[in-house]
Amino acid sequence: MPDKKWIPQPKRPRTPIPEQKPEERRRNFKEVALGYTAELAIQEAYRCLQCKNPLCVEGCPVGIDIPGFIRHIGEGRFEEAYYTLKKYNFLPAICGRVCPQESQCEKFCIMGKRFKPVAIGRLERFAADYFMESGKKEDFKIDPPSGKKVAIIGSGPAGLTCAGELAKKGHKVTIFEALHKPGGVLVYGIPEFRLPKRIVDIEVENLKKMGVEIKTSAIIGKLYTIDELLEEEGFDAVFIGTGAGLPYFMGIPGENLNGVYSANEFLTRVNLMRAYMFPEADTPVKIGEKVAVVGCGNTALDAARTALRLGAKETHIVYRRSKGEIPAREEEVQHAIEEGVQFNLLTNPIEIIGDENGWVKALKCIRTRCGEPDESGRRRPIPIEGSEFEFPVDTVIMAIGQGPNPLIQETQPDIEVKRWGIIKIDEEGRTSKKGVFAGGDIVTGGATVILAMGQGKKAAQAIDEYLKTGKWA
Repeated sequence: MPDKKWIPQPKRPRTPIPEQKPEERRRNFKEVALGYTAELAIQEAYRCLQCKNPLCVEGCPVGIDIPGFIRHIGEGRFEEAYYTLKKYNFLPAICGRVCPQESQCEKFCIMGKRFKPVAIGRLERFAADYFMESGKKEDFKIDPPSGKKVAIIGSGPAGLTCAGELAKKGHKVTIFEALHKPGGVLVYGIPEFRLPKRIVDIEVENLKKMGVEIKTSAIIGKLYTIDELLEEEGFDAVFIGTGAGLPYFMGIPGENLNGVYSANEFLTRVNLMRAYMFPEADTPVKIGEKVAVVGCGNTALDAARTALRLGAKETHIVYRRSKGEIPAREEEVQHAIEEGVQFNLLTNPIEIIGDENGWVKALKCIRTRCGEPDESGRRRPIPIEGSEFEFPVDTVIMAIGQGPNPLIQETQPDIEVKRWGIIKIDEEGRTSKKGVFAGGDIVTGGATVILAMGQGKKAAQAIDEYLKTGKWA
C-alpha cells in the first residue's frame, strides 16, 4: 500500500479499551481487558504524531520502532505492524498486556505533554493478537547453523528472549526450566485474568518452531552444574535467567501459622497447579473468608484479586506507605478498587495472631505516617506510637518482594555475586566466569518483564559475538 499523508488527530480522546464489567469479572478468571477491535485500533493509531525524533522509542527497553508499527496499524496494514514489532520484541502479545507502559514508552510520548499519551501498549497487544487470530504461519528467518550450542537456564522473559535471538543467529539453543511448564514468572506469577496462559504457550511454541529445545523439570545446580554444561555437555556458552523466585517475609511473629502464604507460593498454586480451574482441576487452594495481602506492588494486587475470584468475601491490601508511594501500576490499582479490594494504607503489620489450632485468626498492625524519603526515593513510614490495633482475618499473603534463588550461586562459587545473591554482570551481560552470561531479575532483583527482555536481548548480542570471536572482554 503506498504511503499516504498522515494527518494525526491529537485532540481525539484516548480510545478506551473494552473490559469485562467489575461485578462480572471479580468472580471469574477471564481476561479483564478485552482488547481493541480493528476499528478502535485505527482510531487510536491516528492520535500518534509520527514524531521525527520519537522519544517513546528511547523509553522502550528493547527499542521498538513505535511510530513505524503504529503507522502500519493506522493504515490497516496489521500484519506489517506485527512484523515490525517482532524485529525488536520477541513477545509483543505479552508485553502489550503486562508492560508498565505508563513509566516507559508512554511516559515519553509527546502527546502526553498536553493530552493523554498514545495507548502504545494497547496497540501493541492489538497487532500481536490480530496476527495470532488470523491463523497465518509466522515467517521465521533463521541464519544457517553455526555449529555452536548455548544453554539457557530459566524460561522466563529474559530466557525466552535470549533464546529467540540466538536461534535466529543459527545457534543451537537448549532451555533448562526447573518447573514442569515453561514460561517462568509469566505462567506461575501472573494470573490468567491479566495474562492468559494460551498467549505464553503460543510464544513458547514459536520458539520450538525455530529449533529451540526446552527441557522442563530440569534444575541446573542439581541435574548439572554450569561447569558440567560447559565441560561435559558440549555447550559453548551459558545464559542464566533464573529470575527472582525466593520470597521475602517480614520476620514478625506468627508467619509460620497455617493460613500464611507468600504471594509466590499462593500464585504458583493457583496458576501453575490450576487451582483457578477447580473443580475441573483437582488442585484447590484453601482461601478464607477474609484475606489480608501485605504489600502493594503488582504481585500484591494480583494476589488480592485472585483471592476474591477464589471466593473470599473480603480482601484487604495492607500497605505501610501512602497512596502516592504505591508501586503497582495505576491501571491495576483502579481495577482492584472496581472489583472491591479494600486498601488499608499507612498501616504496617507487627504480628500475625493464631487460634488454639495454629490457624490465623487476626492481624495486628500499627498506624504509620510518612517521613522523609529513604534510599528508595519513597517516603519512609514511621510508626505512630500507641496506634496498634487488630482486625480479624483467616488468611495472610505476604507480597513484600522476592530475591534470587541461591542454588546457582551455591553450586558455582566462581560466579561473583552482590548483596542478596544477585549475580554481578558487566554492561553486556557477562558474569565473572568466562562463557557465562546473565540477565533479568537474577541481576536486577524483581523488575519488569520488558526490562528482563531487554537484558536477554543485549546478552544474546554479546553471546553471539563471543561465539564468533572467542574474545572475552
